[in-house]
Amino acid sequence: MNPFDIYKEKRRTPEEAVQLVRPGDWVDYSQTCSFPAALDAALAARRDELTDVKIRHAISMRPVQVVEQDPQHQAFTYNLWHCSGLDRKYIDTGRAFFSPMMFRFCGSYYRRGQAPVNVAMVTVSPMDSHGNFSYGLTNCCMQEMLEAADRIILEVNPNMPFIYGMADDHINIRDVDVVVENNQPLSEAPSRGASELDKQIAAQIFPFIHDGDTLQLGIGGMPNALGTLIAESDLKDLGMHTELMSDGYLDLYKAGKITNKRKPLQHGKGVFSICSGSKELYEFLDHNIDILSAPMHYVNDPETIRQLDHFVSINGCIACDLYGQVSSESAGTRQISGTGGQLDFVTGAYTAEHGRTFLAMASSRVDKKGVRHSNIVPCFTGGDIITTPRAQTMYIVTEYGAVNLAGLTTWQRAEKLIGIAHPDFREDLIKAAEQQKIWRNSNKR
Repeated sequence: MNPFDIYKEKRRTPEEAVQLVRPGDWVDYSQTCSFPAALDAALAARRDELTDVKIRHAISMRPVQVVEQDPQHQAFTYNLWHCSGLDRKYIDTGRAFFSPMMFRFCGSYYRRGQAPVNVAMVTVSPMDSHGNFSYGLTNCCMQEMLEAADRIILEVNPNMPFIYGMADDHINIRDVDVVVENNQPLSEAPSRGASELDKQIAAQIFPFIHDGDTLQLGIGGMPNALGTLIAESDLKDLGMHTELMSDGYLDLYKAGKITNKRKPLQHGKGVFSICSGSKELYEFLDHNIDILSAPMHYVNDPETIRQLDHFVSINGCIACDLYGQVSSESAGTRQISGTGGQLDFVTGAYTAEHGRTFLAMASSRVDKKGVRHSNIVPCFTGGDIITTPRAQTMYIVTEYGAVNLAGLTTWQRAEKLIGIAHPDFREDLIKAAEQQKIWRNSNKR
C-alpha cells in the first residue's frame, strides 16, 4: 500500500480515536504547540466513562478541556513539565500538578521508563508523499516520547509548519495507530511589549553583546526590549541556538542581525527545539531552510553549547539571595514556571570559551497592597526553589547594573548584589549580610 492508502485506512474522527484510551492510562500531549486540541476535547467528553487517566503536557497555551470539563479531576489528572500563566492558575486551584525536570534530561525520562506513555496524542504537519509527518514547532523530546508510547494518535493540522530538522524531526504513517484531522489555528503566544523597566534592564546587558555572538534568549518583555536594542544597533552576524524560539528572534532575522555565519557549529543555521509565538513567526519557519529544529538532548547539552565559543545566554529569574542562589521558578512554594533549560544554558555558556550567562530581574516588586519588596533577599527560607546554585551563577542583572559573581567570595557577592538592589533596601541588606557573617568592615556602604 502507498502512504496515502495507509493514511485513509488509519483515519478516524477524534471521538473514535480517543477510544484507544483506557482507565489508568498515561496520555501524553507532548509540549506547547503540539497540543492536540480536537483530541483533547474528545477525550474530555469521555469523563463519565474513564477513571484515573493521567495526562502529561507542558506550557499550555489554550484552555485544556480535560481540566476544564473535569474540575474535580474525577477522571483526569493533569501533569505539567513546565508552566505557562494558564498552568499556574490550574496548579493554584488544585487542578494540575508539576513534574520537576531539566530540559536536557526530559527525553531520558521516557527512554528509561520513568515517564510511561500508554497513548501519545500530538499535532503534526500534513503528510508528505513519503508518508512522513514533520513535528513542526515541537521537536523537544518528541521522539523519545513517541518511541515510549504503546499507541500513537496524530492530529494532522495544515496550520502546523513543516520545519527542517537535523534529527528526530518526523514520524512515518506506518508507525502510527490512528490519524485525525483538525484545521483549527495553532495556539499563539505573541511577545509581550517591553515596559520601561524592561528597557532599563536590557540596557544593562546590551554592552556585553558583540558581533558574531550566538544568542539564547528567554521570553518576555526584557528579551523583547533587548531585541529592539540589537535590531537598532550596528551589531552584525549574530547566531541563534535556543531551546525556545519566540518572536524576539523573528525581529532580529527581519532586521538582518541574525545570519549564523560565524557559528562554528551548525554553520549558517539557526537552531531551536520548541517554538511558540505569533502566526507570522510560524509562517516564517515553514520550509525555511535557514533554520533547523533539534531535540532538546542536543540543543541543551552543555557539550553542544561549549562548542559555540562566543555564546550568550539571557534568561529571567524571580529572586536572588546574597549568596548568589537564584530562584527562577517559584515564589515560595507556589510554582511559577519550571527549571526548564536555565541550568542547562548556565552550565553550557560558562564552558564556552568566551561564554557569558545573564540572569535578569527587576530589583523589586510591588504587591497587591502596594507594598514594595526586594527581589534580592538575604537568604531563601520560604520554600523557594533554587534553580541555579550559587556555584554556577555568573551575571545577575537588575535595572541598577550587571554583576559577575563567578569566582567571588561570599562577602564580595554580598557587596556586588547589594549594589544592584533597589536603594530602599540596601541598608537592610547590609545589616542582614553582617548578621550572616558575609560582610567585611571595609565593604562599601
